[in-house]
Amino acid sequence: MKTTARRHRSDSAKAAVAAAQAVALGPIDPPLGVRLRDSDRAAWNAIVTARPRDTWTDADLILAAQLARAYGDIAQLETLIDQEGMILGDQVHPACTLLDKMSRRALATARQLKIDTISVVGKSQDINKGAALERDARHGVDEDDGLIPRIVLQ
Repeated sequence: MKTTARRHRSDSAKAAVAAAQAVALGPIDPPLGVRLRDSDRAAWNAIVTARPRDTWTDADLILAAQLARAYGDIAQLETLIDQEGMILGDQVHPACTLLDKMSRRALATARQLKIDTISVVGKSQDINKGAALERDARHGVDEDDGLIPRIVLQ
């Protein structure tokens, strides 16, 4: 027997209100005990806003933090390769091997979290409407018409 609350239809007014409220709350914070570096925060925000807010579990958020850190490590490796080049002496730079491994790990984790392109947007003929509602609501944040109440956290 299913014990989780039933989700609203993605084309309902309730789903649109829930999406707007989720956007007003901002990105989800990492769970307790999970440490993110300042350089990982942009990736974290992108990851946790790729899916509707109410679909994230604590276990998913731990994986999301690992993915954000992996993206941060990838950026550092890319910077190092840019500075020192792909070839050191007569060998491939060791950072290239690490970059390849980290990129593969990040892609696998993104698939596991269902935030890869096919999972979030769907195949070209099949768009995930729930995520699209939040993206649309996020674009309208600056255009506050006062109709949807927003919670301001301080």
